[in-house]
Amino acid sequence: MVMRLVKDDDNVELMEQPDELSDQANGVEQRIATPTEQPDGAVEDSAADESSESADIRVDLRTLEALLFSTHHPLTAGRLAELLELESTKPIRRAIKELNEQYVSSDRSFRVEQVAGGYQLLTTPEFGDVLKKLHQREVDAKLTKAALETLAIIAYKQPILRADIEAIRGVACGETIRSLMEKHLVKIAGRAEIPGRPILYGTTKRFLELFGLNSLKDLPQGENQLRPTA
Repeated sequence: MVMRLVKDDDNVELMEQPDELSDQANGVEQRIATPTEQPDGAVEDSAADESSESADIRVDLRTLEALLFSTHHPLTAGRLAELLELESTKPIRRAIKELNEQYVSSDRSFRVEQVAGGYQLLTTPEFGDVLKKLHQREVDAKLTKAALETLAIIAYKQPILRADIEAIRGVACGETIRSLMEKHLVKIAGRAEIPGRPILYGTTKRFLELFGLNSLKDLPQGENQLRPTA
């Protein structure tokens, strides 16, 4: 089993290829720099995309839309390119822009948004109130007020010690943190360089997905509240 490279601007993504290609790879030693994990860039126009050779590659918008509709989790540009058998992610990004233009022109209630470094179909904010009524019971069952407060502290202060979380909330948070870890919203982010090496906590990629964030830089500031997306 060998890996095929898919071009993603300056990053490199690896895709699996059939075993019969492995003979061609024998004896060839390649050194590939592993890029720092970064979220996909914003969906915006790029002159470089239009001038590249990939500008001639057309993506079936209906197929791309079907892929986005069929998943509950974000799909990266690289994964979409793999599913559509493309060598580069540039046609994917251009096609997503085209889809969003169609949605805007036809006044649809959803858009392709960037979430946790990938792409996902989400409803527009104007429908948040009515959708909140639909999903409120489900959200309440998943996150209690104590859990949401603890999660917010971890999100904004990470990496953070349990003692610091409890100092902010004024109550013990052990069970709440354990519950958030079971829901895959909080993870162990390391250990502090102090006596006893206590555990540091941080948020997960699942946290970004649940709250509709592309990265931690998108956390609401000021009076805006951190809340799950509908």
